Amino acid sequence: MSKIRAAIVGYGNIGKSVLEAVQAAPDFEVAGVIRRTSSLGNTPLELSNIHVVDNIKKLDNVDVAILGSPSRLVEDVAKEILALGINTVDSFDIHQAIWDLRQDLTPVAKENDSVAIISAGWDPGSDSVVRTLLQAAAPKGITYTNFGPGMSMGHTVAVKAIDGVKKALSMTIPLGTSIHRRMVYIELEDGYEFDKVAADIKSDAYFVNDETHVFQVQDVDNVQDTGHGVNMIRKGVSGTTDSQRFEFNMQINNPALTAQILVSCARATTKIAAGAYTMIEVPLLDMLYGDKETLIKDLV
Repeated sequence: MSKIRAAIVGYGNIGKSVLEAVQAAPDFEVAGVIRRTSSLGNTPLELSNIHVVDNIKKLDNVDVAILGSPSRLVEDVAKEILALGINTVDSFDIHQAIWDLRQDLTPVAKENDSVAIISAGWDPGSDSVVRTLLQAAAPKGITYTNFGPGMSMGHTVAVKAIDGVKKALSMTIPLGTSIHRRMVYIELEDGYEFDKVAADIKSDAYFVNDETHVFQVQDVDNVQDTGHGVNMIRKGVSGTTDSQRFEFNMQINNPALTAQILVSCARATTKIAAGAYTMIEVPLLDMLYGDKETLIKDLV
C-alpha cells in the first residue's frame, strides 16, 4: 500500500511536532515542508534531508497539507491548497467562526474533489468529540470546559501579531465554570510603550472577553512552558434521571497533542467524500491506522 504523502505548511511549534508525528506514523511519508521565503536559508538540522520550499506547488504528489498557519490565515491558505485538489487539515481555534469557515471551504473542496477537516486540534477538536459524547449521554445539562493552567498557542500567536511585541507567551488560568484568566508575558520591541501595547492586547478579539493581565519581561524563554490541560465536567439528565455527572481530565504537551490530532485527521481525509468537515462529523475509525475489522474488535 502506498503511503499518504503529507506536506507540512509552516514550521513553528506545531509544524515541528507535526513532522515528528508524521515520521512516527507507519502509513505516512513527508512530501515536504513549506516555509516563508525568508526562512529558506536557515534550515534546521532535522530538515536537512527533507524537501523545503516556499510554495506547495513545488512539491510532487501531495495527498494532504497539514496547516500550521495562524488561525486568522487558515481560510486563505486552505482555499488555495484545496483548489489544487490537495486535502487540508488545520487547527483553527476561533470557536465562534468555525461554522463560517466550514461553509466557506465546502464549495472549494467539493469543486476540486478535495477534503478539509477544520479545527482539528484538541480544543476545538478532540475535546469537541468528548463534549458531543457527553451530551449524548446526558442530553439535558451543562458542560463546563476549563483549560489549563498552561500555554495557549492560539492566544500566544495572537499576541505576537500585535505591533510592538517582540516575543510573547499567553498562559490560560482556569477559574472554574468555563471562565478563564489570561496571563500574558511579552518582550517589547524598541520604541514602543508598554501601556499602549498592553491595551492593544486586551482589546484583541482573543482577549476582549476574558480577564487579561499583561506583564513585560526581559526574556520570555524564562517563563516558557508548552504544557497545558483541560478539565471537562457535564452534569445533566439521562432520560428522566437527573444528577448524572461526568468528568474528563488530561494534562498534555500542547504542540505534540495538536500535531497528533492533525495527523490522525489527515489520515481521515483520504477516506471520506469531498467537502469540509469538523471533527465531530468524521468517523473516529477513519482517524486510526489499521484494519477496520481489527480496530472494531479491539475497541468495542
